[in-house]
Amino acid sequence: MSVVALSRWHPHQVASRMLAWRPTLSTEALALWASLYFVLAGNVPFWRAVFATGALQGAPGAFAAACLMVLVFALQAFLFCVLLHGRLARPVLALLLLAGAAANHYMGAYGIYFDTDMVRNVLHTDVREARELLAWSLLPALVAYAGPPLFVLARIRLRQRRPARAALVRLGALLALALLAAGSALAGFQDLSALMRNHRELRHLITPGNLVVATATAVRGEGAANGPRRILGRDAVVATRPPGARPRLLVLVVGETLRAQNWGLNGYERQTTPRLALSSVVNFSDVTACGTSTEVSLPCMFSPDGQAGYDKALLAHSESLLHVLDHAGVHVLWRDNQSGCKGVCTGLEVESMRATAAGAECAARGCQDRILLEGLEAAIDRVPGDQLIVLHQIGNHGPAYHARTPPDLRRFGPTCDSDALGRCRREQVVNSYDNAVLATDDLLADVITLLARRQDRDGALLYVSDHGESLGENGLYLHGLPWAIAPDAQKKVPMVAWRSPGLAAAGRIDTACLRAKADAPASHDQLFHSVLGLFGVRTALYRSGDDLFSGCSA
Repeated sequence: MSVVALSRWHPHQVASRMLAWRPTLSTEALALWASLYFVLAGNVPFWRAVFATGALQGAPGAFAAACLMVLVFALQAFLFCVLLHGRLARPVLALLLLAGAAANHYMGAYGIYFDTDMVRNVLHTDVREARELLAWSLLPALVAYAGPPLFVLARIRLRQRRPARAALVRLGALLALALLAAGSALAGFQDLSALMRNHRELRHLITPGNLVVATATAVRGEGAANGPRRILGRDAVVATRPPGARPRLLVLVVGETLRAQNWGLNGYERQTTPRLALSSVVNFSDVTACGTSTEVSLPCMFSPDGQAGYDKALLAHSESLLHVLDHAGVHVLWRDNQSGCKGVCTGLEVESMRATAAGAECAARGCQDRILLEGLEAAIDRVPGDQLIVLHQIGNHGPAYHARTPPDLRRFGPTCDSDALGRCRREQVVNSYDNAVLATDDLLADVITLLARRQDRDGALLYVSDHGESLGENGLYLHGLPWAIAPDAQKKVPMVAWRSPGLAAAGRIDTACLRAKADAPASHDQLFHSVLGLFGVRTALYRSGDDLFSGCSA
């Protein structure tokens, strides 16, 4: 090879040639190239999950895989042809490339799926929670997945057409892509239909289509929630009590991301609930959550409709258990150390501990749950009658489990002190998680101590977590998987109850009977009716069969 030929490959000349490279493409061609890139390089978690099913094996499986690749290409190109127009084509595609790269990182690192509920979680996550997921490990993924196509996108010139011709070309492209999608689906129908019927969750891994569809669905649902609110329990009244009866006080602690299998009272190999074990609590050992995310579980558990009647749009503009109690004359206070009540406390008294707190319990990433005890007795003293106080925890919210535990409760080690769980050994992740469970045990024991010394109230505590968490089993972390494929680690949650002697006597409850019932299957569906029963609220909404405390009268 001549010296002249070799000189063509000098780095400076290569860089110069690259900077001079400015191809001209139509928007339709850009959509095709973008779809091809996503199919081949931007959907690694999807293809990994497809082949992990074992459904596409042998020669027929290879043909079906090829048909699936063409189908995904055609559908994504169709989507791009819908979204990319004129001067907005470049910034919209750039946004999709960055969002797709981030989604692929989280799907690969934590095993999550971007369905509508997951997107709602993202949209409603506050800055402090989001910061924990924006670990440095995201940067390499953005550079690797989005860097090259963004560079190419910056160099491309988009061909301009007259409006009439542009509309005609776009219509033709959409028609051709629709025919290509239909043809590929029909060609591999037998294998592909079985694959998608048995593994419907796979569609939530196809990037960026999953993000676009789920976001549009979530936003449309938010818009539908602006209608008139459904009024619940206007007929609610508190049953007559004997003269001189003490006011009833229930502290309802709503946990966050605490799974049943790491709960010491459930027989976990570690004692993660040492203080509760010394208290006279009733532990419900088989409790199923309404969903696998706060966005689903929190509105569901405070609703009379239960999981079977769950309707996001309906619940978004509906009153909750808290409003029924308010109609009955029970004072309700929501004390929040998280990202809000998801609509269940709208119009009622709310205290945001994050907004008002300062000191050792709080840092840049938020407050530890001990902050919920500050001013709690003063809040009790302000109300002379029956009262419900909800304490909404940050609990075991991941991935920063290490940030949830005060130094004096970090008993299990070594710990994972990084928000990037993939950088830690699984035992470190579990140690940090279990230390956070100890913090919840400590909080609940302190609340019981407070209630026990209040001789002017008939007090009770009820604790239940909103959903569970995956800690690396089968490569899964965090929560929010679609219910159909979510493991029990994300569905099963702890629940405990404590009643003061005065309240137990007034309610004539046989504690032995209640403990015997505590191992029977229970769910979030029973929270609504159990709380009404504790306050003696009469309403047509109440179902005694779903009241955990009914049927045990002494």
